[in-house]
Amino acid sequence: MNTDVALFWIQESIKTGAMLAAPILGIALAVGLMVSLFQAITSIQEMTLSYIPKMVAVGIILLLFAPWLIQMLVDFTTSAFQFIPNVSR
Repeated sequence: MNTDVALFWIQESIKTGAMLAAPILGIALAVGLMVSLFQAITSIQEMTLSYIPKMVAVGIILLLFAPWLIQMLVDFTTSAFQFIPNVSR
């Protein structure tokens, strides 16, 4: 295995990790921004108010995107395991 192949697998793993985290982090960011805007408009300064909507939104996104996330992770893992015999060449 040469440097190009190692860099390819590092790049693929980072890209897969980012694609797996993007929906979860994106919805948490959007909900957090909406809650912060709501708190600023209504002058409610309750610190725990932002946690519950984020947790609910992330839970819903995990339920909705779970098949896609799992399939993406299985595809990456399968391709990595299929490449293992080529390492010794």
